[in-house]
Amino acid sequence: MTFDPVSKDFDLPQLEREVIDFWSSHDVVEKYLSKNDEAGEQFRFLDGPITANGPMGVHHAWGRTYKDLWQRYNTMLGKRQRYQNGFDCQGLWVEVTVERQLGFNSKRDIEQYGIANFVRRCKQDVYRYAGLITKQSQRLGHFMDWDNSYFTLSDENNYTIWHFLKTCYERGLIYRGTDVMPWCTRCGTGLSEHEIATDGYQELTHRSVYVRFPLKDREEEYLLVWTTTPWTLTSNVAVAVNPDISYSKVEQGAKYYYLASGALGALRGDYRIVEHLTGADLVGCRYDGPFDDLPAEAGIDHQVIPWNEVSEEEGTGLVHIAPGCGKEDFALGKDFDLPVVAPLDQDGVYAEGFGWLTGRNVQDVTGDIIADLESKGLLYRAHDYAHRYPTCWRCQTELVFRLVEEWFIAMDPLREPMMDVARQVRWIPAFGLERELDWLRNMDDWMISKKRYWGLALPFWFCPNDHMTVIGGKEELFERGLTGLDELESPHRPWIDEVTIACPECGEQATRIPDVGNVWLDAGIVPFSTIGYDTDRDYWREWFPADFITESFPGQFRNWFYSMLAMSTVLEDSAPFRTALGYALMRDQHGREMHKSWGNLIPFDEAAERAGADSMRWLFALHNPEHNLNFGWEPLEEVRRRL
Repeated sequence: MTFDPVSKDFDLPQLEREVIDFWSSHDVVEKYLSKNDEAGEQFRFLDGPITANGPMGVHHAWGRTYKDLWQRYNTMLGKRQRYQNGFDCQGLWVEVTVERQLGFNSKRDIEQYGIANFVRRCKQDVYRYAGLITKQSQRLGHFMDWDNSYFTLSDENNYTIWHFLKTCYERGLIYRGTDVMPWCTRCGTGLSEHEIATDGYQELTHRSVYVRFPLKDREEEYLLVWTTTPWTLTSNVAVAVNPDISYSKVEQGAKYYYLASGALGALRGDYRIVEHLTGADLVGCRYDGPFDDLPAEAGIDHQVIPWNEVSEEEGTGLVHIAPGCGKEDFALGKDFDLPVVAPLDQDGVYAEGFGWLTGRNVQDVTGDIIADLESKGLLYRAHDYAHRYPTCWRCQTELVFRLVEEWFIAMDPLREPMMDVARQVRWIPAFGLERELDWLRNMDDWMISKKRYWGLALPFWFCPNDHMTVIGGKEELFERGLTGLDELESPHRPWIDEVTIACPECGEQATRIPDVGNVWLDAGIVPFSTIGYDTDRDYWREWFPADFITESFPGQFRNWFYSMLAMSTVLEDSAPFRTALGYALMRDQHGREMHKSWGNLIPFDEAAERAGADSMRWLFALHNPEHNLNFGWEPLEEVRRRL
């Protein structure tokens, strides 16, 4: 290990420079790393990989300080360790960064540029940022075996995930399913549940509408329906009511409306209650849809269906159901055998069959849809509505829900075993266990596929007879491969796309599906891939499970912790780590979230230059990790004065 004194990229303050030069000239880091090489007792630390798609922020320095402190303490105790840092390298967070550098706006730009060129550029960018983060970490005083950092883009990491996926397949956990999923129209891919739950919601304001749905064979009688997504009205097939709550028929002007008795506040102006009834009384009523004039809606028999989840707390107690545009709608559609109208392509553009909307982007049509409803006499009123709405966690584009075919790992068979494994872990703070168990109780199946380019190539091959083969690693790939192996630069797209195999069932030539994998597969496998699970099982047994990990709790219950627990449950039915230290969120010194657009986000280099790395480390070490940390110049100055 050669210690880089970070002289090339940083103009360090004199005292900082003197310390780092001392470490370098006296081989301090090398001596530290090798101090306990012959010790019998181990401390098994596992580094959660930092994403190599940009320089460090001060929030990264918080976690890296904890990691360094725990390893230093155990080094002082004389324990032998692996001081291995990790870099997360694949997926949308890298792709979107590179797309911005290249000025790309869509997947078509990538394909025109060339997938091979794009993938190489992503890899180049990862190594560039990994080098920068290494130097910043050294400036923080973080002692690690930097030359032996692991990268999740490595062949070993990818092939070990293939091993996991084949094990899942052999246990009947892998399936291809059609469902309505959150979809980013800019990135052209679906997003998994935990990606959305962690970083995917923003407070946004949308134009919402109350719409009249005319009841068939009833003069001037209407169901009054509310929706925050007017674009989905083009695909309406049913209306849901709660059969057990009270509804009212009200007269207003020359019209009659049906809505929940607890939602009468949605009306504007004077009205008279004509009749009280239950939701069950409305079930089976037929109505005309608001866009029955579109070819895609032709022939649909719209009716009212029961759904116990309907609430009268907001809206009208009548929920418009579009199985092609909503996850719960799609599930309800299966229960009632409803038709599915799927309006959008991967770019969020209306497909054929939607008349004047065909070819238009969903983000641009709200005003025109409202105007069309008004021209038909169906608009009751429109209003601005502020709510938490899902956005892409990488590019911040507002998501739509779209009917897609994706690959999933079935979680129901793993739910209880994973909870048992989670209970084997010591969680600090102790409430971490219940938070993890709560997530495991309620999680849906894990969507593991993406329609993208730079990432794990899912090892699923299909022959013309639709026989599926899952390849479990490099050795099996080269044993079964027929074409493309000589040009296999790495097991990534586009090179892996050219590899064909012989179908073991019929002998026909099989080709790989184009999908790549969910990024949390990359990080979840590191308790196995980084210590030789597929190459040196004895060494793996020596260092598994980790004694200690630490990451920020709020997001990692659904991400890194979850993916490690899932993969370790499948492969070994045991916990991949013994102790997890969680820390909360970093805010600015006034307690506000840090955002670049707000001007309160502090880069690591700026904080190190202005306050010093020691000040940051002391601030982090003195803080109770269970609570949010308010970080800023005033708290740092207090620490500086004490130092």
